[in-house]
Formats: sequence, C-alpha cells, structure tokens
Amino acid sequence: MSNTEQSSVVWVPGDETLNTSQMARFKAWLEDQGKGPFADYHALHQWSIDDLEGFWQAVWDFCGLGCETPAERVLGRRDLPGAQWFPGMQLNFAANLLRHADGEHATREAVVAYCETRPVLRRSYAELKRDVGALEAFLRSKGIVAGDRVAGVVTNGYEAMVGMLAATSLGAVWSSASPDFGTGAIQDRFGQIEPAALIVVNGYGYGGKVFPRQSEFAELAAALPSLRCVVSVQQLPEQPHLQGEKVTPWEQALAFGEGQAPSFTPLPPDHPVYILYSSGTTGKPKCIVHGAVGLLVNHAKELMLHGDVGADDRFLYFTTCGWMMWNWQASALLTGAAVITVDGSPGYPDLNFLWQTVADERVTHFGTSARFIAGCRKAELAPARDLDQSALRVVFSTGSPLLPEDYDWIYTVGAPKALLGSIAGGTDICGCFVGATPLLPVRRGEIQCRFLGVDAVAYGDDGQPVSDGRGELVCRQPLPSMPVSFWNDADGARYHEAYFDTYPGVWAHGDFIEFTEHGGAIIYGRSDATLNPGGVRIGTAEIYRQVETEAAVKDSLVVGRQIDGDVEVVLLVVPVAGHRLDDELVARLRKRIRDGASPRHVPRHIVSVPDIPYTRSGKKVELAVARLINGAARSDNRDALANPEALDQIRAVLIDAKLLPSS
Repeated sequence: MSNTEQSSVVWVPGDETLNTSQMARFKAWLEDQGKGPFADYHALHQWSIDDLEGFWQAVWDFCGLGCETPAERVLGRRDLPGAQWFPGMQLNFAANLLRHADGEHATREAVVAYCETRPVLRRSYAELKRDVGALEAFLRSKGIVAGDRVAGVVTNGYEAMVGMLAATSLGAVWSSASPDFGTGAIQDRFGQIEPAALIVVNGYGYGGKVFPRQSEFAELAAALPSLRCVVSVQQLPEQPHLQGEKVTPWEQALAFGEGQAPSFTPLPPDHPVYILYSSGTTGKPKCIVHGAVGLLVNHAKELMLHGDVGADDRFLYFTTCGWMMWNWQASALLTGAAVITVDGSPGYPDLNFLWQTVADERVTHFGTSARFIAGCRKAELAPARDLDQSALRVVFSTGSPLLPEDYDWIYTVGAPKALLGSIAGGTDICGCFVGATPLLPVRRGEIQCRFLGVDAVAYGDDGQPVSDGRGELVCRQPLPSMPVSFWNDADGARYHEAYFDTYPGVWAHGDFIEFTEHGGAIIYGRSDATLNPGGVRIGTAEIYRQVETEAAVKDSLVVGRQIDGDVEVVLLVVPVAGHRLDDELVARLRKRIRDGASPRHVPRHIVSVPDIPYTRSGKKVELAVARLINGAARSDNRDALANPEALDQIRAVLIDAKLLPSS
C-alpha cells in the first residue's frame, strides 16, 4: 500500500465547521487579542507549546471555567515530573461539571441512562444537582471528609455520575471499577487505596443475561476494613440489595439528604479527584492519582475545542466504569451537553443497537472502540443507509489503532458525514496526546494532529527527535493532566520509573508512533510489545492491519519469541466460525503480510487459538502472552483479564505446537 493511498483525504471540514466550531471561535478569539494571526491549526499548535502559560490561561478563560480563588500564575515549577499548575488557586471539580445546573439550562437533560436491566432513566441538570447534594449530605453524615476515598463498583449509568459528583463536591477522591471485574481484581485496586465509602450494585445485565453478585460484593465490602458505609444500588430490580450493617439502599441514602445542596468545597489545584489504575495484567495495578485543575482544564480543551462538544449537543461514549473513557465522558457535563450512558453489551440485542441509540437519541457525538468499528465492518453493517444520522457530527474511536479499512467503512456506510476522530492517549493522563480537530481534513489511516498544548514528538534510541520515521512517543513539556502522584509512592520513585527513566525530564508514554508530513500521527502499537526480528523494530498494528482485514480471521494477536539471540514473530489467529487455519489460509496471510507490510513482518509461526485475551477495557493483552511464550510464570493477575481462560487455551496450543515446553 502506498503512503499516498494510506493518507488520502476522506473528510474535509465545511465552511460552517471552519467558521463556527468552538476551535474556530477559539482561534478567532485569540487573534482578536493579538495572539495571532494563525495561518492554520498547525500554527495555532506551535503557539500553544511555545507559550504554555498563555495557552492554558486562554483555555481556562475561553471555556469559562470557575474557581473561588484565582491562581498566582498558570505554571509555577516547570519540572518533569513535578510541574505545578495554577498555584494558589482554590476550586471545586464538581462545581465546574455542574455549572449548567442553574438558570435557563437547568431543565435540560443532563444524563440519559440506558441499561439492559432497567427502563431508560432521564434526569435534568437541576435533578442531577439535587441528587448530588442529597448523596453528599448522606456521605458527610457517615463521617466522609475531604481526602477520603469513595469507591464505586458501578455500571455506566446515573448512579455512577451522582456518586462521583457527590464525592468530588465534598473533596473526597472517586475511584471506580466495573461490576464484571472479578472480586480479586477489585480487591487489588481498592485494597490499596482504603476507601471510606463504597457504592455498589447488586449485579448487572449483559447480553440478555443477568449476573447477581450480592454475596460476592458483600464479601468484598467485608474485606475492606476502612469502609464506614456501603450504598447499595438495585441494578437488578428483581434481586435484593446487599446485606450488612453498614449497607444503606440508594433510595434511602438520597432520602436522608433530601433538600441539601452540594457544598462544592473549594480545594487546592492538585487536590486529588480520581484514582485510576493501570491494567494490572502482570501484577497489582498502579494507582494513578489525578488532580482537579489539571484534569478539568485538559478535559475542557479536549471536549470543547477538539471534540466541539457544546451545550446543544448529545454525547454518547460507550464505556465502562473500569476504563478512563468513563471519566472523560463524565467531564462532558461541563459543556452542558446531554450525556447518554449505555451499560450492557454493545452487541445486544444486535450489533446495530448502539447505532440505533445514536439515531433514537439524536446523538451528535458518538464514541466507541476501534474494535467495535472493526466488528461493524466485518458484520457488513450499514448504519448510514439504514438509520437516521442527521444529527451525528463526530465519531470518536480509541482503545487501539484504527485500521485504514475502518476509515473506509466509516466513510462509505458507517457515518460518512461525520468527523472521524481517532484519539490516543491513556489512563496515565486521563486524556489524549493526539487526536481530532474540526479545522483539518481527516486522512485515511492517520490521526489528525497533536493536541493543543501537547509537545509530542517521536524519539529515536539516541533520545533525539526522529526527522522521518517511527519512534517512541514522548512529551517534552508539562501537560496539566499528568498524574499528581501514584498512591502510596511517597518518594515518587515508582512514578519516575514509569515515565521518566528512559529520557530524563521527558515523559515517555510507551507508544510506537510516526508523525507524518501532514502533522498527523500513526500509532503502531505499544513500544513494549514492539517486535525486533533481526534488530528491526516492527509495530504490532502493522501486522494486525493485514491479518484482521482477512475475511476468514475473527481476531489475532502477535508476539515476539526470543530464540538464539534473536526474535521470531508468532501470530495467533482466531478463525471466523466455519473457517479453519488450513495451509491455504496460512499462505494467504503470509502473502498479505509480505505484500502489505514487508518480508520482515512475516511470522515464523502462525497457529490457531480459540480466543485472544483482553483487558476489561477491551485491549489485547500482548505482554502477558509474550511473557508466557518466553517462559515466564503464569500471569500474576488473571482477574485483570476479561477472559483469563484464553491464556490457558493459548498455553495448551503453544505446547502442542512445540513453541512451549510441556513442563
């Protein structure tokens, strides 16, 4: 495939977008203040990293964010790690997310919650604020104070939003997990942060089935001695609440605090609002602490400017409460948009369900995973033909690199009039390094741009930017949403090791990336999963692109097997039902990889497996399989996987294929 074909333009912003999008208005507003002129988006980006303080103050002002006490300046210390943002400021995170709950906007929908087990629930901004105040009053009555942790084992719905806002209003720290997590995985997370309160569902629905979990979650609560109260949500209406002396049903907790307003307690800029977690597939997850001001100003930039989300919009991002995209989605409240939450299987009752919801709810911004888009392509769905997409303006994709063929699907029968915003960042920053802008065309197979205020480049092995080609994704200047710390990491050693050991003073993110001549980006996979046969670095996404566009292949995973001082590429393939990995398919895959990538990409071994392991946020678990094939012990944390049995199946296949000893 030629570079020209890969990077062909598939969407161009119209005049209205170029003139009236929030990014366009931000650019014009800056120029009116004498900051420009900016010839194009790239010139605006260059200014944003040349004048970090001016840029982030402009984001704060343009997006209308609020505080009790203004900052002394935008950026105090500039050290990495250790940058100090908006020193001296006093603010409340929840107050900013609920800033549309008063006045003329108060009666507009704030949350519309879909789930498999209960009717659709609709709440206005005023009703959301009312319930946040009530729950905060209940938590305070149980002794919850600023700095305490409030944990949620909750579905992506209304109660999760209320719980997070009530916690952050009083200054507590919110941390959540999805109820389909194993209790061991939840204990590995919450056991480290010692929560004072737990909000927990009695089960969940998925794929038309119900999964009661009262007894397991009651045992989980009993294993957290720090708890002072447990609030039980009846996610399964036919099932009873959790039992226990510390347990209060959700409805009773709200009734207790009825009529109480949120306190919106002003707090310092780095006061923690969230604790997120690394995937934890090879050990206990790292507890990543995010501060109020950094997350707020960065999410405002990403959602309002890059995403063009505004008060008249309707925003649906399919996620769970165990993925950082839930936190990103929650911040859409600060725009005044209606947030449409969906809990359950994206394929139930059929794969068109999410697209049907987009049509029914007049969704303007729809977010999902690259894996879901690929699944729609393989299933030959045509939502643009079959459903009303007249309101849809933006489709976000993240979780893994989006294949060029999936751009083709979007721009033929998926959502051809929408800006396809492939975005990439991570839990580490609860946001993005690269992604979408309404001011540039979308090119096939490319992420559009570096985000404003993000000084991202690709570094070579010599620690210098590569002028052409691929390298390590790094960020050379502070970004507000970099973590304020890791939990229980008093001297910062683990934090430093995670991001700053490779290039001192420079954030190394762990992605293998190329920045194109258009200013766009192509991500080739995680750098720690990069293959090195013959000393040549190969991104796993380059192989997936060839393999997963083969009609007979349902899924795949590629790893490097260390042998005789070199690395040989091993490709695991899950055939589509009715197909098998015979000699003809193997030959076809080898040819596709050789022709579409290079001879060096061709796997030494191609073997059939029943399933591919995924994290609970939908990412392939390449590292655990690489550790397995290279002789490591069993994965330290199988509970962190959505389907841990896949590792056992792969182990058996590798033994049969003589790629792993039987002992």
